[in-house]
Amino acid sequence: MKIQFDTNGNERQKDVARAWLDPGVSEIVYGGSKGSGKSYLGASLIFGDAFLYPETHYFIARKELNDLRKYTVPTIYEAIHNLGLSDNYLKFNGQDNFFHCYNGSNIFLLEAKYQPSDPLYMRFGSMSMTRGWIEEAGEIDEAAKNNLMASVGRWKNDVYNLPPKLLQTCNPSKNYLYREFYKKNKEGTLEAWKRFVQAFPEDNKKLPPGYLENLWRSLDKNQRERLLLGNWEYDDDPAALMQYDNILNTFTNDFVGKIKGNRYISADIARLGRDRTVIGLWDGLTCFRIVVLEKNKIDEAAAMIKKLSHDYKVPRSNIIVDEDGVGGGVVDILGCKGFVNNSSPLNEENYNNLKSQCYFTLARLINNNEIYIQTSETGVKDMIIEELEQVKQKDMDKDGKKAILPKDKVKEIIGRSPDFSDMLAMRMFYELIPVWDTFAF
Repeated sequence: MKIQFDTNGNERQKDVARAWLDPGVSEIVYGGSKGSGKSYLGASLIFGDAFLYPETHYFIARKELNDLRKYTVPTIYEAIHNLGLSDNYLKFNGQDNFFHCYNGSNIFLLEAKYQPSDPLYMRFGSMSMTRGWIEEAGEIDEAAKNNLMASVGRWKNDVYNLPPKLLQTCNPSKNYLYREFYKKNKEGTLEAWKRFVQAFPEDNKKLPPGYLENLWRSLDKNQRERLLLGNWEYDDDPAALMQYDNILNTFTNDFVGKIKGNRYISADIARLGRDRTVIGLWDGLTCFRIVVLEKNKIDEAAAMIKKLSHDYKVPRSNIIVDEDGVGGGVVDILGCKGFVNNSSPLNEENYNNLKSQCYFTLARLINNNEIYIQTSETGVKDMIIEELEQVKQKDMDKDGKKAILPKDKVKEIIGRSPDFSDMLAMRMFYELIPVWDTFAF
């Protein structure tokens, strides 16, 4: 059988097709705006292979199985017809959710949402697939992607000399796709076996007239940036506590006044050498210096904070250190205030704990442009932005006390501990308690 995939002049889709044929490439991300032909591309590549190589197995995964059936399956039939094939070449099994091709190949539709009974997505790791495609990859967890990737290359790849392939199509998303593909591609550090192809709607020559104009009118600013302009730096998650532009403003808000005498130190201490210790020096709401210690010991962290306290004349009562874990040892050495994340919120406010209360306070001040962060290190700035973008309200649609996304979830998304944002949030403790500047006698 001979199959021709016509991209109708879409050069970005051709780039992906070349990577699909490149034996040295195993992971491909085609990501960007709406209307860029992502689903059509995925369907064409997966079913093209299925028809070319008899008795091979493939998967198409998405967070919700029902979304695959409603939105992806119609595009599959469109792609098949454009490959010059009729519906007689395959049959859809609606009970078990898979396509069976005339030549014995199967394409399975998989639901990739989180299941409490399978938190590590081990159900995918035991599959034997030839190749696969994740649709709307920005909606799924990295653990799901990793186990889906582990399943490819295990079914008749040796028979046809087919290298394993995983295609991921997506809109811009601040999860592992941003960290492992978009950002690395931008920095020129993307691994040789990976490809990232930016998708734009204007590359799709088959868009109906007026589509882009209607899309522009119907979307708000953040949605336009992500879904129309393909800007990966924006995040329109309604659960996000801080607006992206206001996060950027924290590095230019030099109008934020300093309060003479009101200096503070907030520090997030490394856990057993696995994370970094981050120490922030504050003058009012201006964080004017950030000190980072990599894999330090407790006494080393305490010595550095003590030196900074002396050099910048910060009293012990204005020093706060994360007391959970090994940070408690630093609190004991210095005799400063200890920050217990899961302690009760101050002033009996409606938060699940003190950490959430401080993060909500930090978000309010950042959104009001009342925080100024001074740093000349690009890497530190990028990490702060990345961490603050992931400060999101947990279960915002449910009644109950306000809470933020758990630290473990944030670590999963950004691939490291949010040490910088934790340091910034701890400083808010002093915004929540009465401050007595002077005493009159």
